[in-house]
Amino acid sequence: MARPLPARAHGTNDEGARVGTETVAGAGDAGGGGDSGDTAEAEGFAGVAERRREQRGWYFYDWAVSVFSTSVLTVFLGPYLTSVAEAAADGAGYVHPLGIPVRAGSYFAYTVSVSVLLSVLVMPLAGAVADRSGRKKPIMGVFAYLGAAATTGMFFLEGDRYLLGGALLVVANVSYATAVVVYNSFLPQIATPGERDAVSSRGWAFGYASGSLVLVANLALFLGHEPLGVGEGTAVRICLASAGLWWAVFAIIPLRRLRERPAAHAPAAGAAAAAGMSLRGGWRQLAGTLRDLRRYPLTLMFLLAYLLYNDGVQTVITQASVFGAGELGMDQTTLIGAILLVQILAVAGALLLGRLAVRYGAKRTILGSLVAWTATVGAGYVLPPGEPVWFFVLAAAIGMVLGGTQALSRSLYAQLVPPGKEAEYFSLYEVSDRGTSWLGPLVFGLTYQLTGSYRDAIISLVIFFVLGFVLLLRVPVRRAVAAVGGAAPDRI
Repeated sequence: MARPLPARAHGTNDEGARVGTETVAGAGDAGGGGDSGDTAEAEGFAGVAERRREQRGWYFYDWAVSVFSTSVLTVFLGPYLTSVAEAAADGAGYVHPLGIPVRAGSYFAYTVSVSVLLSVLVMPLAGAVADRSGRKKPIMGVFAYLGAAATTGMFFLEGDRYLLGGALLVVANVSYATAVVVYNSFLPQIATPGERDAVSSRGWAFGYASGSLVLVANLALFLGHEPLGVGEGTAVRICLASAGLWWAVFAIIPLRRLRERPAAHAPAAGAAAAAGMSLRGGWRQLAGTLRDLRRYPLTLMFLLAYLLYNDGVQTVITQASVFGAGELGMDQTTLIGAILLVQILAVAGALLLGRLAVRYGAKRTILGSLVAWTATVGAGYVLPPGEPVWFFVLAAAIGMVLGGTQALSRSLYAQLVPPGKEAEYFSLYEVSDRGTSWLGPLVFGLTYQLTGSYRDAIISLVIFFVLGFVLLLRVPVRRAVAAVGGAAPDRI
């Protein structure tokens, strides 16, 4: 489950979130890529000023929600919920949710797995309903505030309330994933083809900047809780709840600034009746989306490439601390410092790769980033133990390619989505992300089990980047864009 400055081709920018590639096109458009303002409006996009206003609002959802993935999922909730489950465990170390015996140490992992499974079921349905009804903002808002409320409610997670913690985690994580589907589906509507790489990169940069800022504040509270007269458990609960409040407050900005577009497949009925028909037809439309995807084999090929290399990315992120502690002997302070370094440098990395995409195209830039990922994983294999400086170098390399790979994958996929089906297709994109996130860890775990070496386990992930590179290389992007009826930017 990650960004504030724009990537311009030339000069500087006096607005922190201004779309800044005008000089590439030499036209009055915000995005470059050869689109003039008149051309963009003729193709159904808003005028330059309105597009910029929406884009600036859109960035702020990344700013709002990224603290959940950083502070809650990555740092604080796992150890804390495990300790709560251990407090509730029987003499053999088991808790019994719904009567099922579960080791307390596995409770967090199993709960995350349940939430991922549910989100894989909910995301496509929500995407289909959003496109069918044309009411994206209410759907995004419902899930955003449901997730924010569940996260804020983690303040009451104490003692042996492991069932409460599990329920809140499931609700928050499913809501997080589903709201992101609808949020991502706005990208093709608020940015012209030539703008999307820069806009997507800026969104990721906003998110990483937000995650870093809040994580620094949370770590200051957590590490300094004794002088403040606050217990460690209370400090963690404040950190968890603050992420929910942050999410709720800043989600207001995109929900106010983004505007609805007419649904391409909306039923000809009143608003209430149309919403009901949309809900009833959501499952049918989801099945239709899967059938429809067969008409666009190049889009499907990109999804398969993304499935592979993104699984490698996610596994490196989640297993880097295991590798650092188990193989290199890094202590907890070093690991937390490395997480912060990744977050901070991911801001610069997202903007840098966004700038490179303006010049060389998103596909070439992603391919270059996959080469960098392969080299980084290979460097991890030969990293000497007990040398924190080299571990920080590895973290810096990950940070520089992390945000850009994710941001440009999102913007490139936005070019390959049939107009009017953005939320449906972005739900498939998120399913490709979350629904297969078990594959990389499985390979990592099996390799360690067979060899007993975390070095062998980390190097096994190279296969995901190599296969993803090969598949993406075979996607003729300009032909894929034409196949879905889209307009390709000058450089793709």
